[in-house]
Amino acid sequence: MNFTQFILLIVAIMLIIAIFAYVVRIVPQAKSYVVERLGAYHATWGTGVHFVIPFIDNIANKVTLKEVVKDFAPQPVITKDNVTMQIDTVVYFQITDPKLYTYGVVGPITAIENLTATTLRNIIGELELDETLTSRDIINTKMRSILDEATDPWGIKVNRVEVKNIIPPRDIQEAMEKQMRAERERRESILRAEGEKKSAILTAEGEKEAMVLRATAKKEAMIAEAEGQAQATERLYQAQARGIQMIKEANPSKEYMSLKSLEAFEKMSDGQATKLIVPSELQDVATRLASAKEFLSDFGNNK
Repeated sequence: MNFTQFILLIVAIMLIIAIFAYVVRIVPQAKSYVVERLGAYHATWGTGVHFVIPFIDNIANKVTLKEVVKDFAPQPVITKDNVTMQIDTVVYFQITDPKLYTYGVVGPITAIENLTATTLRNIIGELELDETLTSRDIINTKMRSILDEATDPWGIKVNRVEVKNIIPPRDIQEAMEKQMRAERERRESILRAEGEKKSAILTAEGEKEAMVLRATAKKEAMIAEAEGQAQATERLYQAQARGIQMIKEANPSKEYMSLKSLEAFEKMSDGQATKLIVPSELQDVATRLASAKEFLSDFGNNK
């Protein structure tokens, strides 16, 4: 084989490799190819090996079957009470029909973005500012339903729509911040008042319990003192009754009783009383005792 034949062989091999590389197409996982033949839709290739007829078949579009996330720029919207704000959204969608996605609309992503903006304006236009700020779930649900229905002819399924940020005007933000600050201060005042109220109630209850305990202790002390005095009086009376009983059992003479009465009157005379009334019988006994004392005294002196 001469040099010319060798060169021709190399060229032929390279040409075969090039034709084979052009003819054989491998579709990867989660991809789909839309194929046209002579300018018309021919087939949708899934994952695997496929063959293209040179100069006849053409791969019109390579479509991903994964879920796609698109974060669209903030859109100016006007609420029902004429407040203009900026709202940006995130749309999660998936291509379910590569043919419809390829031939259904020009620029599907741009179409979804514009559809999202118009739908958002329509929904927010029916809500006031406060409702817009507190109704994210309602807005998300309505937008997903409307977008999913509108994108069916394009071979797109909208799985989820999320309102990412709601940015009201600066003056509205300042008013909201003041309102939130006032609300926090009001709650703080309420909590402080409730705390003081509970503290006062606990203090009053403590004082009440202390007063009850002091009254109970005083009552018990008075009862104990009264019981002690009653027991002492009772024992005194018992002792007196026992003494009287013993005197009675001893059967004392009349003179002894008179003498005891005189001693009792002598003790009484030692007190602070200014007047003392003595019975006549005791006066006679006293006179006799005095005479007896004088007689004994004279007898002792003479002796």
